[in-house]
Amino acid sequence: MILLHTTRVRRRRLGVAAAAAGLLATMLAAGPAAAVPDPGDATVRESISASESAETRSAIRDGEIPGVDEVVHSDNIEHVTNIPKAALTGTNSDLAFQGRYAFAGNYDGFVIYDISNPERPKTVSQVLCPGSQNDITVSGDLLFLSTDSSRSDNSCNSTSQPATEKSSWEGMKIFDISDKKNPKYVAAVETACGSHTHTLVPERRNVYVYVSSYSPNAAFPDCQPPHDGISVIKVPRKSPEKSAIVNFPVLFPGEGPDGGGNPGSPTNPGVSKTTGCHDITVLPSKDLAAGACMGDGILFDIEDPEHPRVIDRVQDNVNFAFWHSASFNQKANKVVFTDELGGGGAATCNAEIGPNRGADGIYDIAGKGDKRKLVFRSYFKIPRHQAATENCVAHNGSLIPVKGRDIMVQAWYQGGVSVWDFTDSSKPKEIAYFERGPLTTDRLSGGGSWSAYYYNGYIYSNDMAKGFDVLKISDRRTDAGAKVRMHELNVQTQPDYFDDFDD
Repeated sequence: MILLHTTRVRRRRLGVAAAAAGLLATMLAAGPAAAVPDPGDATVRESISASESAETRSAIRDGEIPGVDEVVHSDNIEHVTNIPKAALTGTNSDLAFQGRYAFAGNYDGFVIYDISNPERPKTVSQVLCPGSQNDITVSGDLLFLSTDSSRSDNSCNSTSQPATEKSSWEGMKIFDISDKKNPKYVAAVETACGSHTHTLVPERRNVYVYVSSYSPNAAFPDCQPPHDGISVIKVPRKSPEKSAIVNFPVLFPGEGPDGGGNPGSPTNPGVSKTTGCHDITVLPSKDLAAGACMGDGILFDIEDPEHPRVIDRVQDNVNFAFWHSASFNQKANKVVFTDELGGGGAATCNAEIGPNRGADGIYDIAGKGDKRKLVFRSYFKIPRHQAATENCVAHNGSLIPVKGRDIMVQAWYQGGVSVWDFTDSSKPKEIAYFERGPLTTDRLSGGGSWSAYYYNGYIYSNDMAKGFDVLKISDRRTDAGAKVRMHELNVQTQPDYFDDFDD
């Protein structure tokens, strides 16, 4: 049995005493919060009540939580190294991998790291190209970057401009990364409502890009309601300048100005209205995709990548506020959906919120073909309560490729990095963790791990505030994963770990 050295009994009290005066008492007065999607889109409250601040300092003194910036972890996790943010000072976001390189998104652009020696990663290049949230993927010589903020044009020198202006631009940017030291911007495709995230469906000659975006407004010329689908972009590998939108499949057909997705409040108080998708994960080897779409979770068939087709759709109007992301297990008979309660800018990992909100939802896939259904089994949330000054909620993670077990590493913002086992869908359990103490004790400030992914034997975490972390887990339950060597990894394009790669 691995020892997890935290004082859990005491931690479970965090958030109770100050709840009436705190952010969450207001946010959850009538049930789960209406999520404000993602830190870049939310205004993070910069002050907390005196009682919340006192509770945080007391918890640090009593050893219930780590001190400010203190690093703690389970005995089976090693903190190998950290590279602080340098030229790009914006919020760190997602990660992608190819060969000996890691690609790290940042609201100011992206960074390429050489991780051939994971214990001593080196910065290869930093590209300034502002535009939240700069969700990032790679395929061959191409790098893809999402822009989900209204800009004056599609260049990397653009400035902010209101979405009410017809000339404003949001969408996908494409770079040539054949020279990692000198990436070249080669193409752009404007998409309705921008590109909050995107997902690749690679083929030999082309790459299809599923663009997720949302929150239309009648006052926005390029983001009109109903926005009830996704943009599909076709990118010719040899001629990326010819990239173009080839379809906009409607995933939530229905009458009315908002389509047929979850109506949210007031019908379902505290649940986000579905006006598009937040993130999609594809499993090309099984022709499957899972979509986390604000107020809905969906399963669809992507045998024809230009025309994805919905198989099943589920809602959780009790505990899920904002369906944020999705992950398949290796056998493709389960999906883990995450709920980003509070939009990533709130302290939701405490006793007041409890274990079922701001958590993962584990669903089995039952049946075959078009009769497959998503069947809810359980929730998982990290068992270590965080302070009122720490934004914490379920966020981006990936499988650790171990045959016969379903094990995932996952980011939880200031809740840190968690490794957990969901082989038994009804009884998930944490087996390892890494975290830092709060950034501050006197205000709620955004930070922590945005993405935590397993790649070729190591865990890589992109911390919003602290930079690029490398971790190593040593545990008999996960050690076999280090034998699986991948040539490329975009987590939202899940590989078949034991067929696509050598093990």
